[in-house]
Amino acid sequence: MGNRTTPKRVQKLQTALHAKAKAEAGYRFYALYDKISREDILAHAYAQCRSNKGAPGVDGQDFADIEAHGVERWLAELALALREETYRPEPIRRVFIPKANGKLRPLGISTVRDRVCMTAAMLVLEPIFEADLPSEIYAYRAGRNAQQAAVEVEELVFRGHPDVVDADLADYFGAVFRRAHPSHHYWRISTCAGLCWGGRSSALSEASALALSPMPMIS
Repeated sequence: MGNRTTPKRVQKLQTALHAKAKAEAGYRFYALYDKISREDILAHAYAQCRSNKGAPGVDGQDFADIEAHGVERWLAELALALREETYRPEPIRRVFIPKANGKLRPLGISTVRDRVCMTAAMLVLEPIFEADLPSEIYAYRAGRNAQQAAVEVEELVFRGHPDVVDADLADYFGAVFRRAHPSHHYWRISTCAGLCWGGRSSALSEASALALSPMPMIS
């Protein structure tokens, strides 16, 4: 699990979580807050968010503000909020970008604090959910890409499976949020299900789905 830039302690945790999830398909994980609030997890999450840059959210805080405040101090404050379970995400700042068909696609910009917390959650939760995904899913998975999917399709055609079904899900992120709350899919975990959702404005549901949906696309 992880990649060559992931600290060894973080990789060790991810490997252990993935192995447990893979070995016990019905196992439900509890008490994950202590792992998400770990110093090494949050530091790596911050480094990833920092490398991605990005605009500030509704609070206006950017990375320069955090560095002026002190990164270690800022991360310690976030860790404390997570450990005490007082952390609540801020509303998402909505922006719209034009689509090729002339319509507008809503996007949500989370605060840096929320992005770091979500990235930390992803570092801990991704190995658990990864263990449940079937091998034919390539999209939105670490270490997989569209080129690998194309190679598998070519091999299937070569082995005598010439039929291809081309399908797309219209407005997936806009529709899935309205039909089912993402916590319905969190049967594998407990206590963290609402970590990135509590306190979000319902008026920003579409942007929230775009920014936070953990569901993989099947390709």
